Amino acid sequence: MKVSFAIVIFLLIASRSAAQVWQWSILVDNIISGETKAPPHAFLWIPENCKKLKAVVWGQHNMTEETVLEHPAFRKTLAELGVGEIWVTPITTQMFDFTKNAPADFEMMMNRLAEVSGYTELKTIPVIPIGHSAQASFPWNFAAWNPARTLAVISLHGDAPLTTLTGSGKANPDWGNRDINGVPSLFIMGEYEWWEDRIVPAFSYIQSHPRSVISLFADAGHSHFDASDALVDYLSLFIRKAMKFRWRAKGLHPVQPEEGWLVDRWHRDSLPNAAAAPFNAYTGNRQSASWVFDRQMADATEQYYRMARGKQQQFIGFMQDGKPLIPGKSHAVYAIDSPLLSDGTFHISAFFSDSTRTRQVAQHASTALQINRICGPVKKINDTTFRLDFYRMGFNNTKRSNDIWLVAENKGDDTFKSAVQQLNIKIPLPQTTGEAQQIHFKSLPDQRKGIKGLPLAAQATSGLPVSYYVKEGPAYIDNNKLVFTSVPPRAKLPLKVTVVAWQYGITGKFQSAVPVEQSFYIRAVETVLPAKTGRTH
Repeated sequence: MKVSFAIVIFLLIASRSAAQVWQWSILVDNIISGETKAPPHAFLWIPENCKKLKAVVWGQHNMTEETVLEHPAFRKTLAELGVGEIWVTPITTQMFDFTKNAPADFEMMMNRLAEVSGYTELKTIPVIPIGHSAQASFPWNFAAWNPARTLAVISLHGDAPLTTLTGSGKANPDWGNRDINGVPSLFIMGEYEWWEDRIVPAFSYIQSHPRSVISLFADAGHSHFDASDALVDYLSLFIRKAMKFRWRAKGLHPVQPEEGWLVDRWHRDSLPNAAAAPFNAYTGNRQSASWVFDRQMADATEQYYRMARGKQQQFIGFMQDGKPLIPGKSHAVYAIDSPLLSDGTFHISAFFSDSTRTRQVAQHASTALQINRICGPVKKINDTTFRLDFYRMGFNNTKRSNDIWLVAENKGDDTFKSAVQQLNIKIPLPQTTGEAQQIHFKSLPDQRKGIKGLPLAAQATSGLPVSYYVKEGPAYIDNNKLVFTSVPPRAKLPLKVTVVAWQYGITGKFQSAVPVEQSFYIRAVETVLPAKTGRTH
């Protein structure tokens, strides 16, 4: 049967914007976060058909870690490889200071996730730490702490190993005699954030540790805040190669530099000075060359650079209510307060602009200009309409629960290179003006394994519609209905599902209701237990 190209694109857009499932969560209750004054949550995703996990990708809540971990193409790759994901919010450690409590906190988290999920290999499983921006030194330090357990490292729009110019502004722990030799590592910087002072420490580290295997990758045509489909594809290929060259059933294989290739460093808008070649055959400047796994990875790297090389730069502006927004001097460039309408939606559009980002231009790429979610409580309806959409992060993070990040992006064409522009929106949370309201959400009964769906019918005393999100469990929300996904084959039953009902309110009319959560269990037996009592939080 033939499927039209338009349908394929629609399904891709729909799947990218849909909430992703995380089947388990635990409280990392030996830590109290400064963001929430409560313990962080660690969430676990295991591919639905996975009988035995081989590794996990571990990211924490900064920004684009969430974009990558929930990207359907990334999860498809991990499912094929038998690799799971862990996402922690708020963070448990910024730098992974192995001279302090970070290793013990990590081991406790993994042991608890192994216990609750039934996948006991989590206690010793190899890890791919990934960290963006202020979290970008954490993967390097994790690898230095335990290289034998580190499958690979991904520092995303981030930091070189042992750099003094960290994204967080904090000092790295003293590595002493430690190194990351044999651990394939990926250091990524965007073209529009490229700064030699950030990459020179990577060159220095490699020169002083010639047995290291580090890829220095320029996200050409992209910037600090985006994780494009093209970058996700590159990350997916990197992990495939890490599994091939490093993962072994009896222990990780130390990857040797001689096993790989060298690629000339990225040069903006100019050809490479030397052709990519096997490690010992490379004739270019070896001090600034990038190590990659093999010829396929070298070709993918050079193709990525080729797509941006020698093309015209584009700029993007935003428009609201028919008027262009004025860029500012913040890290986001565009930072605005809540534009929410009474139904929880807002409208923002993007346009191709000149370098001021305030005037439209007629000359630009022929490909579509889209706006997508980076992170925060928002759902994309289309490229101009967005809806408030809280999720497992909850209401109570004073730094992030009210913080929406969007990115306008265009992939370019034969004349123009790709372009991105981020936008930050702050919303008041909770709403404190107007009439108070409460949510009545009846308890939900335990369910048998194999159930397909469950209707939800919470009510707010204001009469306003109630929304929901799945905090944990193999399910997602579709049209006020709980839709269940397949339970991984070795999942420990009963398996907890927690659904949260929320109503944000309307400025000046209704305050935010206190969210109400209901938990129940998926059981293997025919007889289910009585429903539990709900609680507010």
